[in-house]
This record gives sequence, structure tokens and C-alpha cells, in this order.
Amino acid sequence: MSSRKVNKVNIPTIQEIKSPEFLKDLNYKELDLLSKEIRDEILRCTAKNGGHLSSNLGAVESTIALHRVFDFKKDKLIFDVGHQCYTHKILTGRSLENLRKKDGTSGFQKVTESEYDPFDAGHSSTSISVADGFAIARDLAKENYEVVAFIGDGSIASGLAFEGLNNVSHSNHKVIIVLNDNDMSISRPVGGLGKSFAKISLGSGYNKVKRGLSKLLSKNKVTRAILNFFRKIKNWIKFKLVPPTFFDSLGYTFIGPIDGHNIKAMEKAFKKAKNVDRSVIIDIVTTKGKGYKFAENDTSGSWHGVTPFNLETGESLKKCDTTTWSNALANITLKNMEKNEKLILISPATLKGSDLEEIFNRYPDRALDVGIAEEHAMTLAGGLSKNGYHPVVDIYSTFMQRAYDEISHDIARMNVGATIVVDRSGVPGNDGETHQGTFDAGIFSATPNCVITMPSSVEEADQLFSLSLSYNGPFFIRIPRGCVKPFYGNSGEVSFAKWYKKIEGSSKKVAVVSTGSLINELAKEIDESGKDATLYNALFIAPIDLEAAKELLSYERVVIYDPYSTQYGLATNLTMELVKLGYKGKIETRTLPNAFIKQASIDEQIDELDLKPSDIVKIL
Repeated sequence: MSSRKVNKVNIPTIQEIKSPEFLKDLNYKELDLLSKEIRDEILRCTAKNGGHLSSNLGAVESTIALHRVFDFKKDKLIFDVGHQCYTHKILTGRSLENLRKKDGTSGFQKVTESEYDPFDAGHSSTSISVADGFAIARDLAKENYEVVAFIGDGSIASGLAFEGLNNVSHSNHKVIIVLNDNDMSISRPVGGLGKSFAKISLGSGYNKVKRGLSKLLSKNKVTRAILNFFRKIKNWIKFKLVPPTFFDSLGYTFIGPIDGHNIKAMEKAFKKAKNVDRSVIIDIVTTKGKGYKFAENDTSGSWHGVTPFNLETGESLKKCDTTTWSNALANITLKNMEKNEKLILISPATLKGSDLEEIFNRYPDRALDVGIAEEHAMTLAGGLSKNGYHPVVDIYSTFMQRAYDEISHDIARMNVGATIVVDRSGVPGNDGETHQGTFDAGIFSATPNCVITMPSSVEEADQLFSLSLSYNGPFFIRIPRGCVKPFYGNSGEVSFAKWYKKIEGSSKKVAVVSTGSLINELAKEIDESGKDATLYNALFIAPIDLEAAKELLSYERVVIYDPYSTQYGLATNLTMELVKLGYKGKIETRTLPNAFIKQASIDEQIDELDLKPSDIVKIL
């Protein structure tokens, strides 16, 4: 490998890296310089393309140390969420130049991208369960490799992570869990005696003797009783002299806390973990956003996920002329909370992405961030609603999939009121296959008592929100990611389960039924094309407007255009009703495919799927 000189020390350029094998030849001074180079590359490419910044800046040294100790062509490295894998991608020969762009490098681990990525992820708290699966499969196949799960302190507090922790703890299938601790304190006593016990219990010689004695004494009933007696004595002494952490209590070997920016210290800990014959948790303490002052000083999560920005000033390069949909719904929520003390906002760790900070500042007692716990958020909403309060759950569409049972069982089934703002509905944009916002309308259309709406303007969203407060059941208000589109066409009164005509044609040849923000552009395109068509704004996806459906019976063609969900949303709901009413004309549907849409910009995805308003006008 060719190299360049940095401060008279030879390290490869970022572009020259093809695999992590070179890391073992570098000394610690060189590794520190490499860490800086990688951090600079992450900053440069994230400023250009957007992405997850703070988490990646904090995980540089730990990822280098992992690759120094383990061989991840054989061993398995599973990042939780995968949003902190940029260093891993660089070390395994992948460029971040087109990060998150169409046909570019994914912002998450991706099996089809590299042999170093054993599992896809994009949602939180899956890594421990996945690692458990890998470890069980390894042991059943009598193979020999390590399984490492890398998880942050925010993710480990989720229910799924706890389920994984519990299951791994009482199995005999070893998993190494690296806990990236950058916020909360999870540590054990640091006295000299505790360190001495840890040194003994993590030593390779001690573990070799322990395994030998365990094997010898497990041969019959009498010797097994002796073995169990000595284990109880050992555990009693350990408990009295070295109080256990939560993880010790579960049965893990606990190592840490370790400085997560000290490669040498982490290497030592990782090597010890390899010697232990049971599952291990290694607590590394890192600085989120390390190396970039704006990210390091961030306390609100502004630099967790970013759009393209100016590296020198930190200013975003992507701004709306008006406002974003997230901000618009946040303002509507705030306005209603000012008037109604019974409203309680719930966010599952997405308050920054959904622009909810002002509400949390104004109403700390009525604004609840439950962390990465979507299921809890929904059942909590059911409990609040049953006691006379009205919950407003603001949640991304892709994460709401995890709370299907809770919405069905704990809200819809009992007809308790809840307003559910479904942020980022529609195509996933640069986050790609793991962040689809396309399935929620179809999923919840099949659930009794669910009302599903989608406004085309902020004014409609405001009125729908007001309607939701008097509805007994889950009332969904779907909004897309991005800027609010300019309003165009006729406006109509917003009332329960009613549509209105944005454009009324002069004939009964064709009626277009659509929903959401892009309907404004479609109305403009129809007007400018001179096409004779009636355009219905289907504010309610479920239930549909039965009177409007009956009106459609007189049209020769009905075109259903829904660029925000699959055919199982508005298209299926309306088609079934038209069939029941005996419609004799032609029904055409233009919706998102029932598929996982690959990463690209939102405009590129809509264009590639032939779902631009201009594409619809062509078929009228």
C-alpha cells in the first residue's frame, strides 16, 4: 500500500484504504493521526451529503480498536442502528464521497455492500438480539468466531434491547457487547480491591483453570454439588467485596468504564473479553460529536442527524422558503396545548427531528420524551386517554411500525382518543430501505376505529388536529418530510370523513382522487395543461367519503394517485368501496410500490417511480 507522510509518520490516505489489515502495523501515534484523518473525512462528507454526525465522530477510536483486535472477515460486528458505522465503512474500503446518495454508500450497515457487514439495520436496539442469533447459530454449527454487538446507551434502554440482554444472559452462547456510554453513567466501583478481582477474573490463566475444573467436576452428581457449592461461596465473597452492577446481576462479565478515545486501553479490554468464556459487556465512555465544536457542545441533539451544512459556521445549507411540515405540526400542537391543559405530548426520542423543543421548554410537565420506546409511548397514550387526558403522539412513520400491537390493543380496541402525528410519511429519501414511511396507511386502514388523514396545507392540518381532539380512537395525521408546498386550487371545509373538489371539470370523463401536499402541484399541472378533469382532495384515507364515492360512479375513469403510501392505503380503500357500489368504469391506481425503496433524494425517488404530478397529467 502506498502512503503519505503526516508529521513524518507514515499512514495510508483515506482513499488508499481497502481493508483494515494495515491497522496492526501502525503504532499508537500513527493511530491517533489516522483517527484525526477519519474524523476530518466524516465531517467533510457529512457536511456535503448530510447524515449522522455526532454518533460517528464519537465512535472513531473504538471502531479502530475493534478492528485491531478482531478479524471481522470471520468475527461478526453488529452495530446497533448502524448510524455510527462510518469509520467502519472507511476502514473496510468504502468511500463516503456519495454517502446516502442514489447508488452511493448507505448510511447504515448493509449486507450487499460488504462482507464486513453481517446484518442490515436502521432501527434502534436490534443488535443484541441479532448477536444472540449469530452466537446460537455459531455454536450449533460448532464454528469458532466472536460476535460483537456495538450499542449506545440510548438504544440499550429500549425494550427490545432489554429482551435481548435478558435472553443472552442466561444462555451459554457467548456474545461481546460494547456499550458506547456517552451520556448516562453506568459504571462499577473503582477501588483497588475491585480492580484486583477484575484482573484475576479476566486473566486467561484463571479462565483456563476455571474451565478445566468445571469440566472435571461436572462428571457426576457428587462433584457437581461440590462445584455449585464453591460457585456460591465465590459469588458471596464477590458480592460482599465488589458490589455488582446491573449487568453483573444478569450474569455478564462487566469490564469498564474504559476511555472510548484511548485505543490502547480499549484493545486491552477487548482482548480480555476474548479470553472470557461467557458473555461480556464492555462499557466505553465517549464524547459524542468529538472533534467538532458545534457537535461537542450540542445538548439538544441538533447534530445527531444533519442535512448538508457549512463546516466553518455550522449553518444548514438546506432551508425552506416557508416552513417544514414538522415545524408546522409542532406549532399547531403548541397552540392547542396553550388552550387545552388536558393535552399531553409524547415523543419517542424524536423531539429534535420533529421540531418539538419549544413545547418541551414551555410545558415540561405535559411533554414526555419516553426515549426509544415506541411501544411504551402508545400504551402510555392509552392509559392517559382512559384517565381524561388527550395524548398527542408525534412519531416517525417508520418507527410507528414497531407499535402496531399497542395501537390496536391499547387504543383502537377500547376507543380511547389519541392524536397521532405521523411524521416523514412517504418515500424514505436518503435513509433508504430501513426508513420507509410508506406502509402505515395500509397497516392501520385494516385496524378498526382508526381514522387516517393527510392534509395538503397547514390550514387543513390545523383543522384536522382540532377534529382529532373530539374523536374516540386513534386519529392519524400523516405529514411528509420536507417543506410545505404552496397551496393551489379550491379550498374546502374540513369536516369529518369529507373530501372536497380542488378542481371541477366540465365533463364526467375522468376524476382524479389524490391526497397530501403534492396535490397542489397536481392541481396546477392540470390547470396549465388544459385537461378536463375533476380533482378530489381525499383528506380522509380511512374512512373514505361515501358521498364522494357515489359521485365517482358517474365518471368514465377514476385515477387514484397516492404518492405517499402503497396501494393498500387510499387506493385499496376507495377501490373496494367503488366495487361494492357497482362502479362500471375504469379504475387506475398510481401509488408507491409495495417494496423497500432504495436510498436517493425524495425528488429522485418520486421521479424514478413515475409518480410526479406531471406523470399523472400525461395519462389523463
